[in-house]
Parts: sequence; C-alpha cells; structure tokens
Amino acid sequence: MRTPLIAGNWKLFKTIAEATAFVTALKPLVAEVQGVEVVVAPVFTALSHAATAAAGSKIRLAAQDCYWEEEGAFTGEVAPKLLKDAGCSHVIIGHSERRQYFGETDETVNRKTRAALAAGLTVLVCVGETLSEREAGDTFSVIESQVRGGLQGLSAEELKQVVIAYEPVWAIGTGKTASDEQAQEVHAFIRQLIVKLYCQGDADQIRILYGGSVKPENVKGLMAQPDIDGALVGGASLKADSFAAIVRFNS
Repeated sequence: MRTPLIAGNWKLFKTIAEATAFVTALKPLVAEVQGVEVVVAPVFTALSHAATAAAGSKIRLAAQDCYWEEEGAFTGEVAPKLLKDAGCSHVIIGHSERRQYFGETDETVNRKTRAALAAGLTVLVCVGETLSEREAGDTFSVIESQVRGGLQGLSAEELKQVVIAYEPVWAIGTGKTASDEQAQEVHAFIRQLIVKLYCQGDADQIRILYGGSVKPENVKGLMAQPDIDGALVGGASLKADSFAAIVRFNS
C-alpha cells in the first residue's frame, strides 16, 4: 500500500508570522489523521519558523525549489543541505511555474533532483502539459519527456525517495480541474512508464500526486482513482481549514 501524501504549495504567500499561525492552526486539525503524509511548502524565509511551529506534529516541511550546488558563488540560490538545516524533509522541483517563468528545463530538474536526493531530501518532481499541448494531442509525449528527463540516471534505490506530481498546467489556478478519469489516465501512463524505466515493483511503490485546483469538494473523487496517491494543493492550501479538509479526504 502506498501512503497518501497531501502537500500544500504556498507559492509566494505568507509572512513568517502568517506561516507560523497557519501551522499552529493546522496541527490540531490533522492530529488524529492516520495513514496520510502531510507536507506544507512555505517560502524560504519562513521555513525554519514553520519547522519550529510544526515540532512534535505529523506536519512535514518542503521547500519550493533548490539549487544543485552545495555552496559557492551562486547569489540568490539555496542548496539542499541548507533546506535540511532549516527543517525540510521534502523539496518541490520542476513546478510548472518554475518552468514557465524561470527557465526550468528537464536537465535542471534532473540536476536539482539528484542534488536533493544526495542531501537526504524526498523530492516531489513535477510534470505536466499546457493547454495547447493537450489540445494538440501531445499530453503523453510531453509527460514522457519530462519524466524521463527528470529521473535520468537515478537508481532504483534513489527512486524510493521520489514522488511524482502530475499537474496539468491548464488546471492550475484556473478553477478548472482535470476530470477524475483524465487525471487517472495520465497517472496510469506515468506508472506504466516507470515499469519501462525501472520495474513493476518500483512502479507499484512510487507515489504519483495530482496537482491542479484540488479542493475539498473534488479531492474524494480524485483520491478514489487507483493510481492517484495524493495531491499537490495550491490555493486551497492557504487556509488551514480547507487544507485540513483535503488531508481528511477519507473522513
């Protein structure tokens, strides 16, 4: 059985005080939840404070990005070991906004992933097609290219610390959500691709999350799909009650 993972990507929101207040409010709301991994991803400046607030709870921290070098003359970058130092156990890499606005490529996703794994972080590798790519019938070729590129050179042992997040770009922040069947179709495709790249056992154990306007109202249907193992939540993760409702999708 794959343990469901619900991750909240806060993007460029929340001050240190707001992040601390959120985690403090979330703790009792998810305290009784069993069998679900809960992760929140604050901005860099709030990570260590959120980690302090989350101490003693089941809430884990992710960073929203990292760099592939441990140290050096790389102004503005943050190394994986510094994220560990700030209290992170996870890191999101290759989010569509990083690809769209900041020049992220499959190659840089791969370099960052390998560096983060070497530092002992669990990596959420994001993949997803744009609306024009879906309408052109290129969904599967785009996803295959991103998965292959992001996982290039990773061993089966390293793959155990990887989570794949499928985020159809056309469903992020738009209010549109892929139907349960559309999401399942792509998740199943990704899992079969892992069979080809590794083996059936590795494909059976890897978690694949859905990200794209996940809300308390649609999470149950998504999580009922056989190949959807959790959610990467955007806007609905900014309020403790709505995020907790998603975490408690089984309740």
